[in-house]
Amino acid sequence: MRIPFFDFTREASRISSEIEAAFHRVLVSGRYILGQELDSFEKAFAKYCSSRYALGVASGTDALFLALKSLGIGPGDEVITVANTFAATALAILYTGATPVFVDIEKDSFLMDSQRVEDAVTKRTRAIIPVHLYGQCADMDKIRLVASKHGLFVVEDACQAHGALYKARPAGSLGDVAAFSFYPTKNLSCYGDGGMVVTNDKVLYERLFLLRNYGQKDRYHYSVVGYNSRLDEIQAAVLRVKLGYLDRWTEKRLGIARKYDQALGKARRVSPRLDNGSRHAYHLYVAAVGERDNLMSYLRDRGIETMIHYPVPLHRLDPFKNSCVYRDLENTEKRSAEILSLPMNQWLEQDEVEYIADSIRRFYA
Repeated sequence: MRIPFFDFTREASRISSEIEAAFHRVLVSGRYILGQELDSFEKAFAKYCSSRYALGVASGTDALFLALKSLGIGPGDEVITVANTFAATALAILYTGATPVFVDIEKDSFLMDSQRVEDAVTKRTRAIIPVHLYGQCADMDKIRLVASKHGLFVVEDACQAHGALYKARPAGSLGDVAAFSFYPTKNLSCYGDGGMVVTNDKVLYERLFLLRNYGQKDRYHYSVVGYNSRLDEIQAAVLRVKLGYLDRWTEKRLGIARKYDQALGKARRVSPRLDNGSRHAYHLYVAAVGERDNLMSYLRDRGIETMIHYPVPLHRLDPFKNSCVYRDLENTEKRSAEILSLPMNQWLEQDEVEYIADSIRRFYA
């Protein structure tokens, strides 16, 4: 059996008629930028996130960057985040001229250690970016407590957390502002690049409204230095279709994750910490395991493609060499040498999931 990590053709075969109808709707509308499709999707996604406002932008990276810009983050400021994440999290901080400050993750999770956050706060700290990594929300109660104590903003990096819940509250509703990505591999994805900024704050919404469209509220009247970062009508139309499926697709991912959990058993060194009412969205199924490289090779020989998210923590990469590291990142370093991502998407067939699970059991037998 050959099981690729991603197989986009399966989705196309299941929902192609609805997607084609969405394409046609945009085509005949004659409006391809900032039209009705985007307006409708923004309203629907804001409601899904239990938030008042949502603005579609060009990518998840732009969503993070514009969120920080809307808060006035800039040169001389520090923003606390983690190093075991996709580069966009820290790049967005650098784009503003601010400095990323990397703190360690919890010993028994892949998520930001709130105690390290508090210890890392300085007079230059302006914001915290907790990353809801792999589809699980960070410990937002503790992080918000630190932020409130020190007068800091909280920007949720929810780019991997569509459909995730934290104590029954949706990702995207837990901070001052949140960023989502709709890159093709995401749980809620478009057919290109796309992103969304979500907030309950009207003032931030109005700033973001200007920032994403050249700084203009009315055509050719510019209020601020803005950017060209808009989610186009075709992508918004695609996302409107897929949003209706998101919860049932998340349930399918949860079922696959349970089978992987059972197969790994004691070999899995980190289990999700799910408080009452919380839900892991399993954008990725990532296990910290012994003999990671050998397991990866074994699965490859059995036709199962795996990946590593992420093999090198950001603080060890050249673009971030001038960033700050608070104390050591011992847990971050340890986990980067153990993590392995198994195939995870709602289109996996039952026999494929069983084959992967059985292969894992055989390796650890």
